[in-house]
Amino acid sequence: MATTTARQRREQDRVVYDAMLEACPTRHVMETIGGKWSALLVHALADGPRRHGQLRTRIAGVSQKMLTQTLRELERDGLVTRTVTASVPVRVDYALTPLGHTLVPVLGALKSWSETHIEHVLAARDAFDAAVGA
Repeated sequence: MATTTARQRREQDRVVYDAMLEACPTRHVMETIGGKWSALLVHALADGPRRHGQLRTRIAGVSQKMLTQTLRELERDGLVTRTVTASVPVRVDYALTPLGHTLVPVLGALKSWSETHIEHVLAARDAFDAAVGA
């Protein structure tokens, strides 16, 4: 019987994630960070901590419920921290964690791409809708 080294055992025990597989837990992370509110929140927090009201003002159209829900999801995934400061009134600040900061360039690129190519996307939608409607 062949013996294995500690390094070989670690390699054998290493989990390989593949988001293309239905049961892969990375799909849950992709679902969270793939939402529009998550992407906009990460962008809004990229420059530093913000309060709930500041985030709501910065991200036009987000409801208080969606903002709170999305912040909780990001906090649960370790991307955002919530800091409560005892004062009158109580102050709550949200900030990106080091892990959350790794998303800034990725989601920033998505935001930039969307802003750059929106005219092409809108034209393609119009062409599609005209062809389907005909």
